[in-house]
Parts: sequence; C-alpha cells; structure tokens
Amino acid sequence: MDTMKLGMLAMLLSMLLVWLATPRVLPILHRLHFGQAIREEGPQSHMKKSGTPTMGGLIIQGGVLLSALVIGFASGAVDFFPLLVMIAFGAIGFIDDFIKVSKKHNLGLRAWQKLVLQFVAAGAVAVYGYLSPAVGSEMYIPFFHIYLDFGLWYIPFTMFAVMAVTNAVNLTDGLDGLASGVTAVVCIFFFAASVMGFGSLSTTIFIGAVMGGCLGFLRFNSNPANIFMGDTGSMALGGAVIVMAMLTKMQLFVLLAGCLYVVEALSVIIQVGYFKLTGGKRFFKMAPIHHHFELKGWSEVRVVTVFWVVTAIFVAIAFLAI
Repeated sequence: MDTMKLGMLAMLLSMLLVWLATPRVLPILHRLHFGQAIREEGPQSHMKKSGTPTMGGLIIQGGVLLSALVIGFASGAVDFFPLLVMIAFGAIGFIDDFIKVSKKHNLGLRAWQKLVLQFVAAGAVAVYGYLSPAVGSEMYIPFFHIYLDFGLWYIPFTMFAVMAVTNAVNLTDGLDGLASGVTAVVCIFFFAASVMGFGSLSTTIFIGAVMGGCLGFLRFNSNPANIFMGDTGSMALGGAVIVMAMLTKMQLFVLLAGCLYVVEALSVIIQVGYFKLTGGKRFFKMAPIHHHFELKGWSEVRVVTVFWVVTAIFVAIAFLAI
C-alpha cells in the first residue's frame, strides 16, 4: 500500500476512534465536574458555555496515538518522536486545565510556570531535531526552492518556533470548532507535502492521524460545542503542527499555511503593546482577534467559517511556495 493510502487510513481510523470515544467520555467528564470556566472579561455571549466539559484534547491525543501506532506497526513505519512531542505539550496543557477545573476558575498555571515548562520541552525537541539524522538542521525555504543549513542556530530558532506555535494554537482555541477546524486544514498542506517526498511514511501517517483526530472531534466541538479541547488539546495540537513542520523541514511554511495562528498571536501582542503605550486604549475591541469580530456583530459560526476559509487560502499560497 502506498504512502498516501496509509496516511488516509490513519486519518480515517483516528477520526473514527475520536468520533466513537467522545460520546462515551462525555458522561465521565460530567460526573467529574470537569467543566470549562469562562473568563468574566470575555464576550458575554460566552457565559452560557460555562460548565461545558473540557479536556477533550485527551480524546484527540488518544485517537492520534492509537491510529499512528496501529497503522505504523502494520506498515513497519513507526516514529515515536512526533507522538512524544504531542503528548509532552498536551501534558503541559493538562496540568493547566486540571488546576482550572479543580479550583473552578479560568486561571491555571501562572504564565511563568507555563513558559518554563514549554522552554524545557522546546529545548529537548530542538536538540533532538538537531542531532537526529531524520530531522537535521536544514530547512526548506519558501519560494526559493532550496534547503538552508542553519547549523547550531537551528536550536534557538526551533525552540522559538516550538514555543511560538504551541502558544499561537492555544490562543486560536477560543471559539467552537476554530482550533480543530483550522488545524485540520493546516494538516492538509503538511500531509500533501509529506506525500510529495518532503516527509517519510511515518510522518505521513502521523499527520494523517492528527488530521483525523481534529475532524472526529469537530463532530462534537462545532457550534454549539458539546465539549471543549481545553489547553490539553490546543497545546498538543500546537506541538503536533510544529513537529510535522520539523519532520518535513518546513518550519518556515507554518508562517504561510498556519498564517491564521500568526494573526491570532500578533493580535494579542499588538493589543497588549498598544494598551501599555497609550495608557489604557485598545487597538482591537478584544483580543485574540476572533473576539474582535464577535464584538463587531459577527456570529460565532461566521467568524469560524471565515477563518477556515482564510486558512485554506493561505494553505493554497503555501503550495505555491513549494
């Protein structure tokens, strides 16, 4: 069976596993009172979501893990590295979520605690990538069609990229179906790039499994959401996106295919910077930017749909840059 078919099989299996598992896990989350605490300063329309089960990222990770291992072992192409990266960042998110649900408020890990954990994990990922023959210090440069060897600079660059992407995906997870839908579209690019020869069979299987996990979760996470992925899911997906970029040597393409993540993160940086410089004025009605459009009168479904379409457009641009 060729690479594309195995990757598609991993996608379908992961999607099926998440689809079947979610309605069975939901009652457990309800019994444990693992409900989402909504921040009071957020859009008032979101207050009705308070108590919706969270930590659905555990289901996504479970589906991806089982699918990648089953298809990987069956085809003789197993790579534990991307799975470990996904789980490591998912674990950071889980700690954050667990503190939130146990204390019944929307404040989990302190910012410095989360950054320290991310820094340690990003350092391990970057060093492994630099030393691994399967990854290495080369990156494919968009539009120029060449590989550039970053040498030792690969380590700090990758550490920054890992932390930036994981936090950007985390910020994107603010509306029903937004992060899972956008990530599924981003996966299309890396899946196709891997099939085209930029990645190995094990990489294609992993990307397919992540894409399937997102699609399966969307069945229950789309508006109105029955379950949220929480930081457990968004941090895991952020780790998954950056590691698939590393394995295809296409870290710079995250700026294109994952442009929506970049915009979400930049909107927060601009908002905070403008607030401090102007003594309390706001550049956006609210950040991240998806809340800005909500407060301008867009429905949640409209914001999410437009953001999916924008992501698809930038994925098309990323294909032109190969």
